[in-house]
Amino acid sequence: MTQTDIPTWCLNFQLKLMAALDAAWKSIETNNDPAEIRRARDKAKAIGDLAAMARKVALITPRDRAKPPAPTMTDAVAAHLHATQGVADLSAMLMDTRRAVAPEPAPAAQVEHARRALDKLKGGRRGRL
Repeated sequence: MTQTDIPTWCLNFQLKLMAALDAAWKSIETNNDPAEIRRARDKAKAIGDLAAMARKVALITPRDRAKPPAPTMTDAVAAHLHATQGVADLSAMLMDTRRAVAPEPAPAAQVEHARRALDKLKGGRRGRL
């Protein structure tokens, strides 16, 4: 097979299959002979199988992707400005959280309560887990 444009090939093949399917349906509608109707139905089924295979071929071929436009100088400057502004906001936010949140030591009663609960989970003071 020679190299062809796959989307164009699929479109042309689909048009041919649709024309053949229309002809098969027309013969089914016009004939009363059961043998002719059976042959036309078999032909329509074969056309459907070919169409399914053509769809599979079309799906496995890679699509042409549009290349992203080349960045301009103003885009680069805007991105750099945005990044530096984000870093400045982040550092300011970190400084604010360090001032606002100071770790408080746990009260002795709370520590003792946690220790007793852990002993209960272990099964008392027998050292079992």
